[in-house]
Amino acid sequence: MESEGIAMLSTYGPIVLMIAIFYFLLYRPQKKEQKRRKAMLDSLKKGNRVMTVGGIYGEIIDIKETIVKLKIAERVEIEVARSSINANATEEKNA
Repeated sequence: MESEGIAMLSTYGPIVLMIAIFYFLLYRPQKKEQKRRKAMLDSLKKGNRVMTVGGIYGEIIDIKETIVKLKIAERVEIEVARSSINANATEEKNA
């Protein structure tokens, strides 16, 4: 009976260990980053200085559900997807 338990542990133990490693090293940090990013996107407002995924810095002049209008230079405005905002430079500066 006891040898069955040891045999089962030696068979399934490494698999359980690998699942635990994947959870703590991959899944959990990824979920934490997704929560942080969602909070950052939800906190965007007019006047914030942001950086897009492409590296373009601009100031938010209008914000809608999925589109953000950025002023990147004098008389130069672009529209980008809200999800393409990578960082809120205004919040980073204040922190």
